[in-house]
Amino acid sequence: MISQATSEYRGTVEEIVHEAYAKWIEVTGGKPLPMQADYAALIDAGTVWLLDSTDGLIVLVDEPDDGVLLIENVAVRPAAQGKGLGRQLLAFAEEQARHRGLTAVRLYTNEKMTSNIALYLAFGYRETSREVRDGRHVVHMRKDV
Repeated sequence: MISQATSEYRGTVEEIVHEAYAKWIEVTGGKPLPMQADYAALIDAGTVWLLDSTDGLIVLVDEPDDGVLLIENVAVRPAAQGKGLGRQLLAFAEEQARHRGLTAVRLYTNEKMTSNIALYLAFGYRETSREVRDGRHVVHMRKDV
């Protein structure tokens, strides 16, 4: 099950994000953006969804003007990776997009996170563009739902 995170889970949310992204600090040359987010504000905004097992989460932001649901972050604890939880969270995002009357989901990632890019491609996402934003090389991806 996946439920909207509440403020009592903020510490758990921050812990999941830290565990999931710590390995990328050296690869990308700095803390990935999800490690710098204000999770108290994101939880209050109703955008953080947590696996009931507390092994993973997804942050979803409506972009209704574009008909898109932005996957701002998807994170799974390293000890729980390889069990299909990431796929479950991405499927949840697609379901949420359809439920909200949106036509696609999109996400972005650092181009140095090549294993994540390969995973998204395997799940049916396509690369739509690349850019340099604040010194970060960003790959934008999208999937129609």
